[in-house]
Formats: sequence, C-alpha cells, structure tokens
Amino acid sequence: MPTALITGATAGIGAAFARRIAKDGLDLVLVARNVEKLNEKAETLRRDYGVSVEVLPADLAEDDGIAAVEERLRQGVDLLVNNAGFGNQGTFLEVPVEAELRMLKVHCEAVLRLTYAALPGMRERHRGGIINVASVAAFLTRGTYGASKAWVVSFSQSIAHEVKDPNVKVMALCPGFVHTEFHERAKMDTSGIPEVLWLDADDVAEAALKDLKKGVRVSVPSPQYKAVVGLSKFVPRNLVGKVSSRTGRRYD
Repeated sequence: MPTALITGATAGIGAAFARRIAKDGLDLVLVARNVEKLNEKAETLRRDYGVSVEVLPADLAEDDGIAAVEERLRQGVDLLVNNAGFGNQGTFLEVPVEAELRMLKVHCEAVLRLTYAALPGMRERHRGGIINVASVAAFLTRGTYGASKAWVVSFSQSIAHEVKDPNVKVMALCPGFVHTEFHERAKMDTSGIPEVLWLDADDVAEAALKDLKKGVRVSVPSPQYKAVVGLSKFVPRNLVGKVSSRTGRRYD
C-alpha cells in the first residue's frame, strides 16, 4: 500500500495534508513531538478514512529525533511532506542564538537529512514525491525564518533538477498566512493582517498535491500570493525589507 510520511502532522498544514492524503487512501506515518496528540490524530484518521496510520514521536530539533525518522524513511515511503517548523518571537538580536539554531536544525538540517533518506528508495522504485514546506517569506526579507525558508526553496529546486526521473518529484510549497496555530505559538499579533491574505490549510494542501502531480517545482498557492511573489521581484530589496519587517512581526 502506498505510504506518506508527514512531519509536524498534528496541526495546521501538516494535519490538512494528513486528511487529504488519507482521503486518497494512502497509509500514513505521522511525525510530531506530542505523543498524545499523535495518537488522537491517528485514531481519527483511521476511523474517518479506514487507512493504516503509524505514529512516530520525534523532535526534529534533536539528532535522535531526525535519526528515528531517517530510519523509517529508508524502509520506503511514496510521499514525504517535510512540514515541521516554527517561528521565534522577536527580531534577530532579541532572539537567543540557541533558539535560532534550533530553527535552522528543523527547517534546514532536518529537511536535508530526511530528503536524503527518502530519495534513494524513490529513485530505485522510479516513483515518489517530496514536498518541502517553505513560505512566501522566502521571497522577502524576514530574518532567520525567511532565510531558512529561502534555503528550502533553493534546495528543493536544486534536488528537483538533479533527480532527472519524471516519476520522482520534489517541490517547495510556499504559502502565505494560513489559519493555523503557527502564529499563536510564536505569540504573533496578526490582528492587522487583512482577511484577504489568509488561506485555509485544507486549500493549501489540496493545491500543493495538485501542483506536485503536475511537476511544479515551487508551488505558491492562491492568486494573491502569486502576485506578492511576482511583485517582490521588481521591488528594491531594501524596500522589501522595510515592508516585510513590519508585516506580521508585531508580538504580544
């Protein structure tokens, strides 16, 4: 039975991917830190969709956590969704360097290592897909978070080019503001964000899977964010930095 492994699978975009993929009948491996939430999510998916769901508790900010997921991926999966991620509260010098390094561990090192673990089996079987969840922030100037997501985009594009197998696809997913727990966990005040800029997590997952199937290498769901990314290429970088540093960066 085809199997998908999803990191950060208990909430937000990760949970939306789990629901959408289960609807297609794929078995699931759910990865997150919270065992209780993992078991609750797994039971709901089994009941609602009749699929097999394996839970894998792991903290991707720790070597042991990454290694556990690497081991599972080497056993073979058909789809990997590298979704785990978080934001830090404050601007660069306000955030402890340990917290920034933890972010890079999850956003960059874990994505690299898990892709490295999954890809050989996919190439051998001549089928498979990897979705690395980045952000529209990758195209703006937004501190360590934006820089880490820019790395995800560049890395994904490079790997997609190097695979050279039309049945093995690698894609970076770049949503904008999505109704999830992400901003609340980071203690962001998002009250000033216009409603038109908010996306639904289920819509993001749906669009991403469609784009992956079509072979898109960088998926930007929704017309409004396609416009944002397009315009960002023509706006002077110093102006982009000033605007993006003020947007969504207010904290409680």
